[in-house]
Amino acid sequence: MGSLSSLAAAAVFLSLLAVGHCAAADFNATDADADFAGNGVDFNSSDAAVYWGPWTKARATWYGQPNGAGPDDNGGACGFKHTNQYPFMSMTSCGNQPLFKDGKGCGSCYKIRCTKDQSCSGRSETVIITDMNYYPVAPFHFDLSGTAFGRLAKPGLNDKLRHSGIIDIEFTRVPCEFPGLKIGFHVEEYSNPVYFAVLVEYEDGDGDVVQVDLMESKTAHGPPTGRWTPMRESWGSIWRLDTNHRLQAPFSIRIRNESGKTLVANNVIPANWRPNTFYRSFVQYS
Repeated sequence: MGSLSSLAAAAVFLSLLAVGHCAAADFNATDADADFAGNGVDFNSSDAAVYWGPWTKARATWYGQPNGAGPDDNGGACGFKHTNQYPFMSMTSCGNQPLFKDGKGCGSCYKIRCTKDQSCSGRSETVIITDMNYYPVAPFHFDLSGTAFGRLAKPGLNDKLRHSGIIDIEFTRVPCEFPGLKIGFHVEEYSNPVYFAVLVEYEDGDGDVVQVDLMESKTAHGPPTGRWTPMRESWGSIWRLDTNHRLQAPFSIRIRNESGKTLVANNVIPANWRPNTFYRSFVQYS
């Protein structure tokens, strides 16, 4: 059974490599660092974790199609799917490490605005972290979807702002709001009786998850075991459990967000669960 788990994990990793990521941008690293020098910005600071904190300097680029959601497959390194649809609506961004946080920043929401470029409207827009930025041009770097980048522009100047390439912006973290949605769990492809991987999404508030636990049932129609088993972060917002026994569904899932708040979705994964299937819970942080 262990070999099945290993093969499934390898397949998931290969599928991640196939997913499009934020593209590199041409920039002068020395100039970028100089622009932020003396501002107290630190890659390891907690500025990105403070809600409605002071506006913090950052830089923004964009990738993908001008009116797209970023990656060609509307996904990204967080594992979210259909980011061109509600609730993401293409208002997405790659984040460098202080924003992506090794995947624990996936789903976080930020207000961003630009004022320095003549094409900027100065109006703030909300974006969601859905991907990893591997080529930062500043200590805080948002590599936005073409849609999100264009939304920062004055009316009719969307394309002109995109042609600027790299722009100075400001950002502050805000609570996420997903009206009409409960927290969802997407059982990932290649999951099987000894390897279970699940994508967690649509969390109001923090928008992110820092710990996920799973509780099995004693039998297919029996009560829960009462024992929580910690899952491991696989990549992005996908969490996995490798076992040496056949997992007994239905499963209850417990999640904890960055603020330390815990929710339990009882029996959210049914006894007859299937890979590559979405299951909606009845719980939400709001």
